[in-house]
Amino acid sequence: MATIVVFGGTGYTGGNVVREAVSRGHQVVSVSRSEPEEPVEGVRYETGGAEEVAGRVVPGADAVVAALSPRGDMSGRLVEVYRGLAQQAAEAGARYVQVGGFSSLRPAPGAPRFVEGDIPEQFRDEALEGEATRVLLAEEAPQGLDWVFVSPAGGYGAWAAGERTGSFRVGNDVALFDADGGSNISGADFAAAILDEIERPAHHRAHIGVAY
Repeated sequence: MATIVVFGGTGYTGGNVVREAVSRGHQVVSVSRSEPEEPVEGVRYETGGAEEVAGRVVPGADAVVAALSPRGDMSGRLVEVYRGLAQQAAEAGARYVQVGGFSSLRPAPGAPRFVEGDIPEQFRDEALEGEATRVLLAEEAPQGLDWVFVSPAGGYGAWAAGERTGSFRVGNDVALFDADGGSNISGADFAAAILDEIERPAHHRAHIGVAY
């Protein structure tokens, strides 16, 4: 049993990670600015800004999951906040899992990342900020920090929640597509992939993608 701290634990991705972690018997701490609408039994909920709460929840953690969204008052601040979380995770000796976006993946080995191409205007700012958090880890992660940056499939989101199948693929920084050219993953299966990586680390200081 591990102690897992989830930043953004009441959001779509973080909430799924919290539920999956509890179902596997882990001790879970959820950090968010608001109380959950439907608390999960056995979860310790901490409310407040990530910077305010981190100092009292990261020490002693076995894994830290960063699943904040670059929206609202977090817009434009994600790199700064994640830099602090990565440093504290390193000091605690915790595995650090940072959730990014599909656009940080590549369409093919060695090809420019999707975010370097044409991104619809309504998604561009979030895509660029998400990519900046990947660059932060790739270029500035504290020495010795065991990190992994995880991107979901292109069709991932609360609007396409799907179901838990327990069957999915984990790749590197090249996007995974199915035989019909689709790129999808349910919220529950994406969370399962994250918990698998925490329980059985297979990628270290690396960028991975998850899809069916």
